[in-house]
Amino acid sequence: MNKGLFLDRDGVVNQEINYLHRIEDVVFIDGIFEICRFYQKNGFQLFIITNQAGIAKGYYKEEDFWSLTAWMNEEFKKKGIVITKVYHCPHHPNFTGDCNCRKPNPGMILKARQEFDLDLSRSILIGDKLSDIEAGQNAGIQDNFYIEELLKKINNLPLPE
Repeated sequence: MNKGLFLDRDGVVNQEINYLHRIEDVVFIDGIFEICRFYQKNGFQLFIITNQAGIAKGYYKEEDFWSLTAWMNEEFKKKGIVITKVYHCPHHPNFTGDCNCRKPNPGMILKARQEFDLDLSRSILIGDKLSDIEAGQNAGIQDNFYIEELLKKINNLPLPE
């Protein structure tokens, strides 16, 4: 079985901008390429899992999301990093009802497990919100990290007490 690195998008891959859907607004998080390169070299397949409520709310279209995703994937490729697949939840409970893919539900992770024969007990999730961490836990991922803590460890900075 394979192992996966699951990354939230907004706040982990790129700086958090509410309802990001334009390429010109993307600012990548410092250190994200190094993190991805490290895990890729250590045999992890890379996945992005992202809630995209802006689609359900009508702030942008699904095509806008996919255009931005294609551009981001190319930016990773330029750095020698392959994103295996991007999963998104275009739902919001107030607009489209409940679903199993909106984090903290584990639907996106479980779909990746099925499609790529992943061993979630050997996989890792990196998020910036409690809902990301809970999605990983709900899917059976044991190693769930907040991006801030991981970046501090990588940079050998002490964690706040």
